[in-house]
Amino acid sequence: MSNLQVGIRLHDMEKTTLENRFSLAKEQGFQCVHLASKLVYSEYQIDRHGLTLGLASHIRRELQKNDLDLAMYGCYLNLANPDPEQLHEIIEEYKANIRFASYLGASIVGTETGAPNTTYTFCPQCHEEPALLYFLKNLKTVVDYATSYGITIAIEPVWRHIIYNPIRTRFALDFIDSPNLQIIFDPVNMLSSDNHKEQEALFSEMLERNGKDIVLLHAKDYQEENGEIVAYAPGSTGNLDYTNIIKWQQNNKPFLQATIENSTPENAIMARNFLQSL
Repeated sequence: MSNLQVGIRLHDMEKTTLENRFSLAKEQGFQCVHLASKLVYSEYQIDRHGLTLGLASHIRRELQKNDLDLAMYGCYLNLANPDPEQLHEIIEEYKANIRFASYLGASIVGTETGAPNTTYTFCPQCHEEPALLYFLKNLKTVVDYATSYGITIAIEPVWRHIIYNPIRTRFALDFIDSPNLQIIFDPVNMLSSDNHKEQEALFSEMLERNGKDIVLLHAKDYQEENGEIVAYAPGSTGNLDYTNIIKWQQNNKPFLQATIENSTPENAIMARNFLQSL
């Protein structure tokens, strides 16, 4: 039996109040949760100015009541946005959510790594050096701010974004050179129609180069459909081979937290059982 601690992304759960989602997560046997800023905003009908200590205290009490850890607080905005006014607003959002994460008692604020456009969509320039350097400049601003609050920023490599492979991941970590920048490893997000059949070699390289900096796993499965990688809950298709990843986790990161993604209320427990049985 794995010692992996399995959690769930709260916005994948039944459409109900945040408080009810915590109760359901406990009932379904999850040990931790991924709470996204967008869910907090929609749940309480606020913007960043509503992210108060009082709200954080309420959420923290609800987590404690349900014996749940907050594996990560998500703030997924585009730090490579080329529009100066929009970028300024995005960085202010990150700062507000970093402060809120510190009120919540969260250790990790998770994020992806952007695209060099205002639509946050994939383009060939994502994988070119100017986008990388522009993103890292803005990421450093956020990491420096997080450091002052004792928060770790965890970036998630995604094939369709700027940090998309093991080498770029290592470059980003070394460029920022801060213990407050770490990695969320989401294996499916690193796949494309061109590389998914070589997933074993890709994941081995990722763990070899960057394993020491991984603080959280995101777990899902996938199917190639019309030349695109489409995500499903873990254990749904059997196309993602977790054998070596879990072996690495057991040997190097006991009790690491992993949150399932792309689940539905109908298959969430199946996904948890799948991961915990590996």
